[in-house]
Amino acid sequence: MSSAESRPSTAPSLRGFARECIVHGLAHGRERAVDPSGYPATWRQPGACFVTLRIRVALRGCTGSLEAVRPLVCDVARNAYRSAFCDPRFPPLSREELPEVEIKIAVLSALEPFEASSEAELLARLRPGVDGLVLRDGPHAATFLPAVWESLPEPRAFLDALREKAELPRGYWSPTLRFERYTTQDVD
Repeated sequence: MSSAESRPSTAPSLRGFARECIVHGLAHGRERAVDPSGYPATWRQPGACFVTLRIRVALRGCTGSLEAVRPLVCDVARNAYRSAFCDPRFPPLSREELPEVEIKIAVLSALEPFEASSEAELLARLRPGVDGLVLRDGPHAATFLPAVWESLPEPRAFLDALREKAELPRGYWSPTLRFERYTTQDVD
């Protein structure tokens, strides 16, 4: 790791830092290595985040972590790089696109089990605009951040789209289905 890679960011915000990580990826073709010791204490704490990239409102990349297994600054670096260059739904971000990219960082709360014995119970207990939801059933898994409620404000549509993302049929319900919920905090 070069000293330039491990040097703390001069960015005043996590979003600015995420942009620096994307610029590093464009220049070097790899994720920026980060030594968390030189960053603010809040950035050094374990944290899980999603980094979302948009160009003129259209999604351009979004990847993240569901559990806090590394310092937040390292998670932001990893997910900024992966959103820009490794999201399988999009080609790698180009230099020409960079000036137009809007970056959003959502820091996740801890996952909490979300028990529901039926679809009706799950739909009644979901908090639109507040809950992020993880769905798991065997090899099938998917999550939607709370921000997805903006485009899918009805709980049934939200759940159906989440099942589709997990490659399960619309209306699918099984005693093996497991759910977890979380909230997010958007950070600068």
